[in-house]
Amino acid sequence: MNKTIRRASVFSLLLVLALLGRATWVQAYEGKALADNSKNRRKIIAQYAHPLGNIVVAGNPVTGSKETKGGDLAYKRSYTDGELYAAVTGYSSQAYGATQLEGIYSGILDGTDTRLKNPVDALTGKQTDPGTVLTTIDPAVQKAGYEALGNKKGAAVAIDPKTGRILGMVSTPSYDPSKIAGLTDGKEWQRLTEDEDKPLVNRALRQPLPPGSTFKLVVAAAALEDGLYGSVDEATDSPNPYTLPGTRTVLKNENASAPCENATIRTALRYSCNNVFAKMAVDLGQDKMKAMAEKFGFNDKELDVPVRAYASVYPSKMDKAQTALTGIGQFDVTATPLQMAMVSAAISNDGLMASPHMVSQVVDADGDALQTYQDGDTRRIVSSDTAKQLRSAMRTVVDEGTGTNAAISGKEVGGKTGTAQHGENNSKTPYAWFTSYAKDPATGKEVAVAVLIEDSGAARSEVSGNGLAAPVAQKMMKAALK
Repeated sequence: MNKTIRRASVFSLLLVLALLGRATWVQAYEGKALADNSKNRRKIIAQYAHPLGNIVVAGNPVTGSKETKGGDLAYKRSYTDGELYAAVTGYSSQAYGATQLEGIYSGILDGTDTRLKNPVDALTGKQTDPGTVLTTIDPAVQKAGYEALGNKKGAAVAIDPKTGRILGMVSTPSYDPSKIAGLTDGKEWQRLTEDEDKPLVNRALRQPLPPGSTFKLVVAAAALEDGLYGSVDEATDSPNPYTLPGTRTVLKNENASAPCENATIRTALRYSCNNVFAKMAVDLGQDKMKAMAEKFGFNDKELDVPVRAYASVYPSKMDKAQTALTGIGQFDVTATPLQMAMVSAAISNDGLMASPHMVSQVVDADGDALQTYQDGDTRRIVSSDTAKQLRSAMRTVVDEGTGTNAAISGKEVGGKTGTAQHGENNSKTPYAWFTSYAKDPATGKEVAVAVLIEDSGAARSEVSGNGLAAPVAQKMMKAALK
């Protein structure tokens, strides 16, 4: 064999080996990534070749599958009461992917999760029967919150304080996931994505906003735990008016005639005295304030319920004036309704916080559990005595103070209102907040609720936590205690 032929043969052999190596690499290492790629048409065809598994509320599926006419996608997702449960389910769309529980458990719901397969199926790649996602949502609580929010822009979360089960999660304005489930829903998708009210955003979990005076519960907890004050009925060192440290800015109270000078924590919560909690935050200092906020769940970037919530924030590196403003839930403090419901839940549960979750189990087609979320997985936030004192002060808010619209006859109800300023020079309509708990002495049932009204269309002078948010909380708590 002459030299030229030998070189050509070796080169050809190397090309063959390179092709074999590349094919082996693609099949052995990149195959799964290619199969899972959202742009892989075969994956979408396989996903919608059969009816999907369901998301279940109180034993009844709130999702389904509908046969399509024509095309290569045999089924598309359908929803029962889609707008009511959109903040829980999210959407599963042939064109736009999946969110919320639909996205997290897509493998379970379309039958591709390896936990559903037996060894033979795993080897052959056969698609097995899909599984089911069982939620903790109470349909009565969910409906009460959704109807009470109505056409307001806002959100609400209800939690069982003992178990951590999320009983209701509502975000308005909502949307019907059925209308974006197919391949030809571009106009509806465009309408939703261009809507200034952002109906696709889950405000309950993923839009932290200034919590206003509801945050005063965290400040009060820090003061009692630190020993700055011995009880909610001890007079505080709180001049009125109070000038922010290092500035000439005088911090005003909403009610100029309220007895806020050196007020007790109980009185300060009842009248929502800004001077008391701003001064208290400065006296504690930002490090102690941040530590208490983080015990309640602020600054947690990995809060999964199992949908990941955006972190509620307590800031760092502040001067004393800024620290004072955090004491009234302003400056750079932000919170989600979930976070403020967690605050009330821990206070209700004697200072113990149960991990919040809205899924109880994920099961296969035979009903066997693949994943279980434990109830009552608790950690201590504040002492039992601190929690007891805060509950007492919160009851005063509802019985005699700014939260009277949350009262339920024959039930123990405590709460805290909030009105959060925002916009340049506080020029925009304030947010209305209410966080609360309720207990039924006869049955032992209890619930914690937080409500945010981002915009109700009301005049600025008519915006208040008691007027707008407390009635929503009251209806959700009443439904939970039945």
